[in-house]
Amino acid sequence: MIVESTRIPDVKLITPRVFSDDRGFFMETWNAAAFAEAGLDAYFVQDNHSRSVRGVLRGMHYQLHQPQSKLVRVTAGRAYDVAVDLRRSSPYFGQWVGAELSSVNKKMMWVPQGFAHGFVTLEDDTDFLYKCTAFYDPKDEYCVRWNDPVLGIDWPLGDMTPILSAKDVLGRSLQDAVTFS
Repeated sequence: MIVESTRIPDVKLITPRVFSDDRGFFMETWNAAAFAEAGLDAYFVQDNHSRSVRGVLRGMHYQLHQPQSKLVRVTAGRAYDVAVDLRRSSPYFGQWVGAELSSVNKKMMWVPQGFAHGFVTLEDDTDFLYKCTAFYDPKDEYCVRWNDPVLGIDWPLGDMTPILSAKDVLGRSLQDAVTFS
């Protein structure tokens, strides 16, 4: 596998080795020893799977008291995945990185705790998988507004109007958000 640092070095883009032939393909998506050797030592406690139509924007979500690191990937379709640094002690506080994840490129993104996470689906029937290092706690869920002008996330929406959940519509600006120290 190839592990690349993004503009925010703690967020990684991972390209697994894919073995393809006329029958299809095989790839290893998680190997604790290999990931630890690459500096991504994680113990996962929960897997999540979402399916969305084109234009669904989920985010920017995080948990403050039970922060989650996430290893995310797309198994069907395409999505643009984004991580925002919410660690006030970080030189990258308030900055974001994004990458296209798809069933074709098979890339994964490592989003460490201390980041808000979200994505927009670029095709119908996009399946998005998350491996999480902490359990989801609805009482500890926070949301930064996906279109906060201070963040200036460059979502590849084209002609799409994003489809948001009620809670994502109520996301806070970075200025008003509860963040990590």
